[in-house]
Amino acid sequence: MYERMLDKNVIPSLEEMASYCGELSNLFLLINKDMLDKTKQDIVFPYGNNYGWAVSHKVKSKLICNIFPESNAFTVMIRLTNKQFDSVYNQLSKYSQDYIDHKYPCNEGGWIHYRVLCEEHIKDIQKLIAVKIQG
Repeated sequence: MYERMLDKNVIPSLEEMASYCGELSNLFLLINKDMLDKTKQDIVFPYGNNYGWAVSHKVKSKLICNIFPESNAFTVMIRLTNKQFDSVYNQLSKYSQDYIDHKYPCNEGGWIHYRVLCEEHIKDIQKLIAVKIQG
């Protein structure tokens, strides 16, 4: 349903990745463009065949997030501390809160794999990304 770009031998362009997102192509481009002046962007195949191609965003060597294009969606993978999650939790939709409530624990925080399906989701994930960039 939300298939990813899994052919490791064919490096996609940002435009091809956006096109793969179908109706959400504009939102995929928007979220990447919004971080362009704050992060270093690279197209990567970071975690093997089950994850596929992604746009990696870093500040120096610190990973901010990876954005994986999917068929008619995209997923933002991001790790925050519990304090960072708590700082915006009450400002987020129930959809977003559910991701935080079920995060994959890691040290004093955890990872979420946030699937963006509409514009409301973009606003929430942008809040989480802003918290991550601020440190």
